[in-house]
Amino acid sequence: MLKISGINVDEGLERFMGNESMFRRFLKKFPSDKNFGELKAAVAADDVDGAIRASHTLKGVCGNLSMTVLFGLLSDQIALMRGGKWDEAKALMPDIEENYDAVVGEIAKI
Repeated sequence: MLKISGINVDEGLERFMGNESMFRRFLKKFPSDKNFGELKAAVAADDVDGAIRASHTLKGVCGNLSMTVLFGLLSDQIALMRGGKWDEAKALMPDIEENYDAVVGEIAKI
């Protein structure tokens, strides 16, 4: 099920040297990470610097956990923000939120 929500389990396990228990523990910590909430708040407040910071940090966490779809969306968003395309970056939020919610939902099942 995790693969369906955009988590590359094989890659994630490789990052965690095959330690499934450790990978699972880190996945379970993901929903409590504050960066998604900070990203939503920054975007709502039109705080470009705050949004870049939160999106970049969240992207790093997603990369470490092999959340490839969410990682890609955040990478695109950061590139748009840094390129001065704020409205286009904001327009990615529904897709980011949808994938974030799917990932968190699947993590809750493990």
